[in-house]
Amino acid sequence: MRLFLRLISYIFHPLFVPIGGTLAYFALAPYSSLEQQSGNILPIFILTVIIPIIFFLILKNLRLITSIFAPSIKERKYPLLISIGLYLMILYKVIPQNYINELYFFFVGLLTASIAILVLLFLKFKTSIHLLGMGSLLLFFIGLSIHFEINITLAIGTITLLSGLVATSRLYLKAHTIPELLIGFIVGAFSQLLLFKFWL
Repeated sequence: MRLFLRLISYIFHPLFVPIGGTLAYFALAPYSSLEQQSGNILPIFILTVIIPIIFFLILKNLRLITSIFAPSIKERKYPLLISIGLYLMILYKVIPQNYINELYFFFVGLLTASIAILVLLFLKFKTSIHLLGMGSLLLFFIGLSIHFEINITLAIGTITLLSGLVATSRLYLKAHTIPELLIGFIVGAFSQLLLFKFWL
């Protein structure tokens, strides 16, 4: 059981949330072009997966971080600051070249949520970034369903169940308390919900 739940923590690591949301958008959008896909998917994958992994290896070699899960409050500040910088780069350099309203505000939501939990870190409160990612994805899927008027109830239900599984994993591994998980999910979901008015 421990191995399975640890695997869940790796598979649904927040590192994969931005590219997951991007791929979901292009899978569901009825009018996305090949040019938009090629202009966004690869740069976003490089900026949100490849570069953070490189930074993680550097930080680990410098002994500023011990694990990809960044267990302590001090360790979490480094990946969060890097994520915020990369989200800003995506918002200013990647998406404007092939502007996509829905995707733009998805990343604005991720940026807002990341800044919010960074502030909480400075207040000595550790928030679950795993649940922040799941909350963001869930609300983004709901927004896409409403926006494109498509029935993706199965996908929304699956993400809801997976959110519960990820929360169980983080609790079982003693990585977080229930309040830390709840706050993470609420911050992720609310940051997306707050921006619905700009693109729905």
